[in-house]
Amino acid sequence: MALGNLDQYLEAQFKLRKQNKKSNKARVTNYLNFDGKTEEAFLFYKSVFKTEFIGKGIQRFGEIPATEGHPPIPDEIKKMVLHVELPITDNYILMGTDAPKEMGFTLIKGNNMHICIEPETRAEADRLFNALSEGGNVTMPMADMFFGAYFGEFSDKYGINWMINFVN
Repeated sequence: MALGNLDQYLEAQFKLRKQNKKSNKARVTNYLNFDGKTEEAFLFYKSVFKTEFIGKGIQRFGEIPATEGHPPIPDEIKKMVLHVELPITDNYILMGTDAPKEMGFTLIKGNNMHICIEPETRAEADRLFNALSEGGNVTMPMADMFFGAYFGEFSDKYGINWMINFVN
């Protein structure tokens, strides 16, 4: 059942991404997978970056249309987040989804990804660092670095790794 649901999930994901991308211009995004906390995390990120969700906002697994050949979406995941997109700067989109085991996922939190933000001012670097790191784990406080940047690094309260890098 998980593999049938995974096919259905992937089909829905690519359809939603295509709907939200308004041009063929190349872009870079980060895609975050959560263990049922996508909505909570993205509402937090939305408050920090003071931006709005793209497209139809938070879309849920229960919105995947029933199709022949695919098993029904399990009730326990219908309210989970299927897809959400949030611009965090003018040219950068953060995307996310819940990764339920019923859809064939095994979520492992790790240190293999950071989101690096290069704000326009030192004050904005401090604001982003302080807001995003609240409740998380600071691994390198904001400081002037030998490589010419004002830099800090942390994991937020959801286990997502961030770098804030302000270059004069």
